[in-house]
Amino acid sequence: MIIVTGSSGLIGKALLDEYVSNLEIKEIWKFLTSEDGDLTKESDVYKIFEKYQPTCIVHLAANVGGLYKNMYQKAEMFEDNIIMNTLLFKYARKYKVKKIISILSTCIFPDGVQPLTEDKLHLGPPHYSNEGYAYAKRMMEVHGRILNESGIQTIQLVPTNIFGPYDNFNIDNAHVIPALIHNCYLSKQSNKSFIVKGSGKPLRQFIYNKDLAKMIMWNMYHNKKSGMYICSPPSNQEISIGDVARQIAKCMEYENKLTFDVQYSDGQYKKTVEPNNIYNNFEYTDFSKALQYTVEWFIENYPKNKVRI
Repeated sequence: MIIVTGSSGLIGKALLDEYVSNLEIKEIWKFLTSEDGDLTKESDVYKIFEKYQPTCIVHLAANVGGLYKNMYQKAEMFEDNIIMNTLLFKYARKYKVKKIISILSTCIFPDGVQPLTEDKLHLGPPHYSNEGYAYAKRMMEVHGRILNESGIQTIQLVPTNIFGPYDNFNIDNAHVIPALIHNCYLSKQSNKSFIVKGSGKPLRQFIYNKDLAKMIMWNMYHNKKSGMYICSPPSNQEISIGDVARQIAKCMEYENKLTFDVQYSDGQYKKTVEPNNIYNNFEYTDFSKALQYTVEWFIENYPKNKVRI
């Protein structure tokens, strides 16, 4: 059995869709949510492993958020993530799991190091704005490498900024794209200015959650080599936060009220990466089309109270 943690989130929902639509999969996948147990409690983690006896794990659960959540909840981000990651990997070892796929992030790399490649993860401190989350994730990478020495295949995927349907669209705590979508929607509803925090100049690469789900599935069934793998569209698809905001405003037909509030921090200016060469033949969804679909999904589901905020 393959268990998936954090399956109610942005990646988990997309992975569930991919699993349901893939008729070639023979194994049973169990998609776990917080209702199945609190991964920061050892007794709950033990019960999950005892009940399902997993052979493989896809570990997606995490305490995540955007720039301002990372800045103002550093301790919580560090504590929750390092506890759940440690407990899950500990019991994977105890129950002799064969394979673990887990998720890192490009934001945990050293600040100011360019270009970012997998071998540079521990070469310096991360950006101060997200050090709590970053150091917890770095320790998961270390733990995974140690488990690999004991015979467990560990694959650590490093996506750039993920977006898509099923995201957390909380304006204060969400990542940049869902926060901007929600902000623009409310601004239009109230006929107020669509105010973007910061200058809009920082550059980012974005990956659609459905594309990442396909990569996870490929790694589960085809990648036999442990290691860390950057998952990202190539660097020539880097885009500024300002241009993302403009595209969202265009999708919502609210372009004339967009403004930038430069009193707010921009965070890290850029963290450019190239995808690992195992994805050389991967066909990424066009960013503008994926963004349009995400905006349409939000507009359709928000009035039905089906959006996480």
